[in-house]
Amino acid sequence: MPAMPPDTISLAGITLYGYHGARPEERTLGQRFIVDLDLDADLRNAAATDALDSTVNYSEVYALVAEIVEGEPVKLLETLAEGIAQAVLKRFSQVQRVRVRVAKPGVAIAGSVLREAAVTIDRTR
Repeated sequence: MPAMPPDTISLAGITLYGYHGARPEERTLGQRFIVDLDLDADLRNAAATDALDSTVNYSEVYALVAEIVEGEPVKLLETLAEGIAQAVLKRFSQVQRVRVRVAKPGVAIAGSVLREAAVTIDRTR
């Protein structure tokens, strides 16, 4: 098994509005979701050439995440995170490993005081 690339691109705090959740009101009213990504890739060529086409384009990653979060509703944060991870690995061949954290800051759990609920997954090629 080849060694993992030593470099990481991080996109933190991507805040989008979606209609995901197990409860009907979450799927009707919607809410904010916050996505953090770590993309492991070999970035030496990008650093040496200073060329955008030698790296993972952050704008394209953001657009892909937005398409998923703002798209078809799912019930679970786990499903949402997995969809993002698989889409990133499929679209960006340079990415060897992706860590996705999806947080729901407006989580409603009866009787709780909770800043957010979140799921983190880690997927490799």
